[in-house]
Amino acid sequence: MNSFALKLLALITMIIDHVGAIFYPQYPVLRIIGRLAFPIYAYLLAEGYAHTKNLKSYGLRLLAFALISEIPFDYAFFGKLELTHQNIFFTLFLGLLAIWFIDTQNPKNMAVAFIGVILAIMASEYLHTDYGTLGILYIISFHMLKNTQGMEKLLLMTFLLAVLNFLLSGGLQNYSVLAAVFISLHDGTPGPRNKVLQYAFYAAYPVHLLVLFLLKGTGV
Repeated sequence: MNSFALKLLALITMIIDHVGAIFYPQYPVLRIIGRLAFPIYAYLLAEGYAHTKNLKSYGLRLLAFALISEIPFDYAFFGKLELTHQNIFFTLFLGLLAIWFIDTQNPKNMAVAFIGVILAIMASEYLHTDYGTLGILYIISFHMLKNTQGMEKLLLMTFLLAVLNFLLSGGLQNYSVLAAVFISLHDGTPGPRNKVLQYAFYAAYPVHLLVLFLLKGTGV
């Protein structure tokens, strides 16, 4: 399974999750399916970090879409501008900073790396970003397991997701361990890619939230 296929799977399961959260909360199966999305996105972020040729551009792109997505996110889930909860792009941006701190400071200065990670986690909690601490730790875990393959990759990722879910979340989030199966099938190849596809995947987040908000407004 290449990166394009993983992105498509993450996108589809995310949309299913959001449809369930906004329109059909009485059907938890939609939210269970949606638990696949974020671990895959977290993994793809770690992969993107490992392969990007311009980390600054990558980070700024995440931050830009975090700002672009905030109004559609707020209106889709809260029906108004709501500054007490921030969208997933903020979590991804902070996760990128966390693994950058780990790579640039460790082992030269583990204390600085640790402080950088703690600051990223604190920022996620202060801003109330989607997944918060759990999301940052997902990203760090996938980054630390970047050199694992096959069954080892599947077992370690399943174990880490299960432990993090147990300690920090529980409930439906426990189903996110299923994402490890699809992640372990990643063959390391990018699949189809160009600038149009790249930005289409980014734009799909705010666009689908805007569509869901408009549908909610019509009473569908």
